[in-house]
Amino acid sequence: MSLNPEPLKLHKPNRSSYWLKFFGITALMVILYWIALTQTNLSYNTNVSAATTLKRLVVGPFTHEQAIARIPEFSLAMLETVAIAYAGTLIGAILAIPMGFLAAKNISNRLAYIGKGILNGIRAFPELLFAIIFVAAVGMGPYAGVLAIGINSIGMLGKLYSEVVESIDMSVLEALKASGANRLQMIWFGVIPQIIPEFSSYAIYRFEIDVRSASILGLVGAGGIGAPLLIAAQQRSWEQVGMMLLIIIVVVTLIDYLSAYIRRKIV
Repeated sequence: MSLNPEPLKLHKPNRSSYWLKFFGITALMVILYWIALTQTNLSYNTNVSAATTLKRLVVGPFTHEQAIARIPEFSLAMLETVAIAYAGTLIGAILAIPMGFLAAKNISNRLAYIGKGILNGIRAFPELLFAIIFVAAVGMGPYAGVLAIGINSIGMLGKLYSEVVESIDMSVLEALKASGANRLQMIWFGVIPQIIPEFSSYAIYRFEIDVRSASILGLVGAGGIGAPLLIAAQQRSWEQVGMMLLIIIVVVTLIDYLSAYIRRKIV
């Protein structure tokens, strides 16, 4: 019996197979691009060039008298947008708390699948679809936007809340249970102190997202700055469109910085 182990045989890569796959994938991509370009009508009917439109969007807000004169009106519309986002986020943040506990496996056990199913069903629909539904149900205006933002926020915040609840330190609950605390006392003294910072942080972050979402809900009549933005775009008043976009950028940037500062203080 030989004690010398047999040398390992190194398999050399098959270069021909590699290049065959490479050229095959490249040819497939070229064919797909060719089909997309040849079967798509890229022509457009307009007398204004893209460069002119871009100039009106960027420079127009600072030089066009009508766009400058309507700054207070656009600012009030943006304030309404922020109010819609705040009210919707507040509703979603509150209603997502019981849904988060229901979807948490360490709290609800088997019922967690029901909670997760409800949250997944809510997240399957964008807020724009909810806005269309509520505009048809309650009429056009900010109320429909608040309901759309609120319902849509429940799905995302509920999922995030459930993950926070599932990651809590269970040894604290075991210690409270050993000391004779009931289930309500365990949640109040053992769970809530652990989840409040992250719950608050997620709610503030969701508010940032909802401000952006509320800016477009007006396109379907759910209030906010979306409606005048759509009207100005349809009328090809790019100076006013640029002014509203500038206001949206400024407000969203300020909210981002403020929310980031608050989150650093909380977490």
